[in-house]
Amino acid sequence: MRRQYLLPMLQDSRYMILPESVGWYWEEWNHYVDRKAGTWTTFSIHFVVEGAGFVEKEGEVYCLKRGDAFFYFPMQEQKYYSSKEDPWSIRWVHFYGEGLSSLLSGRGFHRFSLWHIHDVPLLIELHEHTLSEAETHSFLHLSQLSTLTYAFLAGFMTNAEPWNTEKTPEHDSRIGALLPLMQQQACEPFDLDYWAKEAQVSKYYFCRLFKQATHMTPMSFITLCRLQQSKQWLLDHRDMNIKEIAEKTGYPSTSYFNKLFLKQEGLTPTKYRELHGTAMQE
Repeated sequence: MRRQYLLPMLQDSRYMILPESVGWYWEEWNHYVDRKAGTWTTFSIHFVVEGAGFVEKEGEVYCLKRGDAFFYFPMQEQKYYSSKEDPWSIRWVHFYGEGLSSLLSGRGFHRFSLWHIHDVPLLIELHEHTLSEAETHSFLHLSQLSTLTYAFLAGFMTNAEPWNTEKTPEHDSRIGALLPLMQQQACEPFDLDYWAKEAQVSKYYFCRLFKQATHMTPMSFITLCRLQQSKQWLLDHRDMNIKEIAEKTGYPSTSYFNKLFLKQEGLTPTKYRELHGTAMQE
């Protein structure tokens, strides 16, 4: 079975990225693609949702399963096909745009064809939005189509790591469920034991799962949340001085708060407030 939508390629486009086609194949045991080098002009991302399939690369055959993906630059040779015994469910996008080659090469995506995705449900959701938009409006709403395609690409770039035989597991859903609560309580004293118990894992495993899910440590996440809140208070509460805001966001030491803010934002809290036209006497 398959859902796919093909779109015209616009030669003079104002958009950084647009899809040429979007699709989802499942239970297609005879899905087989063999494109010679120099014949395909778009970028393409395929990721396996369920089942299994194979990608051939430089004489080697690789078996891909859930969470595995392959990424092609324009003009690359492409050969991939579904397992007949366990046909894959595979979602894909072919896309193009000005400046994409530099963007993707700068992130290292020119060096590898095979990837592994940590957060498969997120990528499915982003892909479904793009596919549904194409099916519903074709190319009539180009701004929306471009935005959704870029969101899918960004989701892929931030969740992909080079493929290897010892893949890291998918993100644990327990971490995603806790993130909004951790953000809400970020300005309170941070208690790693408490959050590990909420996730029903040890402190060590909680930190490991958290790093897999967010690419940062729990304390780094808390720091970002605190600084985000401090920026909001700097602009919304002109009656509060820097010391009060530092204490309110969880930093009794004003100098340490200033140091963190400067490191993250590139300027001091006072300067940040001044640049936004809300300077006050400290």
